[in-house]
Amino acid sequence: MYIGKAAKLSGTTIKSIRHYEDIGLLPPAQRQGKYRIYDQQSVELLSFIKCAQQLGFKLKEMQAMFEPYRGQTPPWDLAHQAITDKKRQLTDTIKQLTRQHQQLSALQASLAQVKDQCTLERV
Repeated sequence: MYIGKAAKLSGTTIKSIRHYEDIGLLPPAQRQGKYRIYDQQSVELLSFIKCAQQLGFKLKEMQAMFEPYRGQTPPWDLAHQAITDKKRQLTDTIKQLTRQHQQLSALQASLAQVKDQCTLERV
């Protein structure tokens, strides 16, 4: 299929597809004259890239993941592991932010208590 159809099927843009090829994230397309031709595997990879980006993966992370397999079948098992790792990172971040939120609430409460206990009028 041509680049326009690959873009439409994967929900990405032609500009993005060309960028992914330039940075080695997507293997170079086969050529038919001056036209780039993409197979179903490329469309699946494009869909994965778009989805992964929306869920917080950076292009550099995906480049590192797929680097050893350039031009071959994408290593979906490595993608699975990367997703597991990203979920673990998110869980840790959520725990840290929850602790920070609790500490801020405690600080806010202690400030209110100090203000209530101060009997001096402000001049």
